[in-house]
Amino acid sequence: MKAKNVKDVKGIKVPQIAYKGKDYEVKGVTIRWLSKSGADASGQPEYGLRHFTVEPGGKIPAHNHFYLQTVYVEKGQFECVSYDPETDEIVESQICGPGDFVYSDCMEPHGMRNISETEEATFLCCIGCVYK
Repeated sequence: MKAKNVKDVKGIKVPQIAYKGKDYEVKGVTIRWLSKSGADASGQPEYGLRHFTVEPGGKIPAHNHFYLQTVYVEKGQFECVSYDPETDEIVESQICGPGDFVYSDCMEPHGMRNISETEEATFLCCIGCVYK
């Protein structure tokens, strides 16, 4: 067993994220890996729980990944967006706040931003790889 406080885990700034072979800037996002286990073929964890802090106006642009993901909003409000995988047009946009959760399937393009220009926002993100 491991027991810690989220504040005791080192935060890592996320500078960019890849999508369709290009890197895009991530704005004002820090990630803390609370737990992770296993490794897929590319060395990524098969399971992980992460804590994200997003500065005012911070943004995670459109991206996708092979793992399943559930985000649970702790503090603040986020605009959560899903995109059409062919055209990258917005399919759905929803404002999510404390207590809301968002599920993204494997390879589903999605992104989010902190809608506040003055307050930071936080969320937990649980990931798991599914092999087909």
